[in-house]
Amino acid sequence: MSRVSRSSHSAVILMAYGSPERVADVPAYYSDIRGGRPIAPEHLDDLVSRYRSLGIEDANPLNAITEATRAALEEELGLPVFTGMKHWTPRIADAAEAALAGGATRLVGLVLAPHYSRLSIAGYQTLLEAAVGDRATVLFVESWHDDPGFVALLADRIRDTDAHVVFTAHSLPARILEEGDPYKDQLLETARLVADSAGVEDWSFSFQSESPTGEPWLGPDILDHLDALSGRGIEDVLVCPVGFVSDHLEIRWDIDNEAQEKARELGLRLDRIEMPNDDPRFILALAGIVRGALDAVAADVRTSL
Repeated sequence: MSRVSRSSHSAVILMAYGSPERVADVPAYYSDIRGGRPIAPEHLDDLVSRYRSLGIEDANPLNAITEATRAALEEELGLPVFTGMKHWTPRIADAAEAALAGGATRLVGLVLAPHYSRLSIAGYQTLLEAAVGDRATVLFVESWHDDPGFVALLADRIRDTDAHVVFTAHSLPARILEEGDPYKDQLLETARLVADSAGVEDWSFSFQSESPTGEPWLGPDILDHLDALSGRGIEDVLVCPVGFVSDHLEIRWDIDNEAQEKARELGLRLDRIEMPNDDPRFILALAGIVRGALDAVAADVRTSL
């Protein structure tokens, strides 16, 4: 274990999208995501039923996973690590205030999502920097999609498989491509790195979890993609969701239920990798990313002297 000195007055703000603690919280959670925009009752009912079908009535295991990740990262680094959620509690601003109250003068902002997009990661950065203001230095990690530890972990999850590997990530509105957003390119780079590291040549990429906004989203969608794979005579599929690092609803419902149901209809055998969650190797990868951000600043300081 390589620990970072606490005398550096650094802390980590570990950020995530957020997830309701119980089914009764889903309406408030969805309202927060919508930012005050009207909510179609059928969409809310569908989200509630998804959470309920997964047995999440009074305790959401994803929040426990996030806390376990935070605690393990704090232990590995020897630095305070605070969880900040974009759409639930504790908020990113709450995490920043707690870090500052503890005397931190330098905050490393790290989102539990490896790939940058202005529609996603940029929002976390804005919230964190607005909360901190000029009270501390913010070192924000915009992307870690090609981190060697992360790539190696996923590569080991697919190594030696005989199945066709489908890498997936959350879809976003297709207009981001015209805006020059790096999201899709980073996703494909991660997929290539993981496949090359694992020695897997039979792979493809698709998106999942598109939201009903009425505009085109990035594709192909995983369900349509399974149709295409079946048409090619493929019988075994291993899903590797490179855009996710925990057992989100998008994993446990969209892959484990919807995609599985589609695969059964097509006569496909479908499995997915175990998500990183709080795997010790994943914690080491996150710790390395934090250390890299801190080392870069230290190097800049030495150069300026």
